[in-house]
Amino acid sequence: QVRLVESGGGLVQAGGSLRLSCAASGSNDRINTMGWYCQTPGKERELVATITSYGSTNYADSVKGRFTISRDNAKNTVYLQMNSLKPEDTAMYYCRANTLWRPYWGQGTQVTVSS
Repeated sequence: QVRLVESGGGLVQAGGSLRLSCAASGSNDRINTMGWYCQTPGKERELVATITSYGSTNYADSVKGRFTISRDNAKNTVYLQMNSLKPEDTAMYYCRANTLWRPYWGQGTQVTVSS
């Protein structure tokens, strides 16, 4: 079992920044791709950004140029630097970690951007 603990969410004004962190623990299984997804009430969870264990990244078009995903493999931790935040970025943000066998999800951290 992989346990994911997210932190760093909160309330910020439009144009501000937040940095999300997600630390993985609890398993010797190798973690491959890690990522961040967001969800608002009544909508499906959507990809925000992913990063492979080798550092290749992928972003949703809506966050390109504003968000940066990074990871520390030694700490099994993934980060999401969120700049130039917009009210439409308001959502619950979930961390995901893929092992060879299955994906794992964190419990989420709320990001609220006020206008």
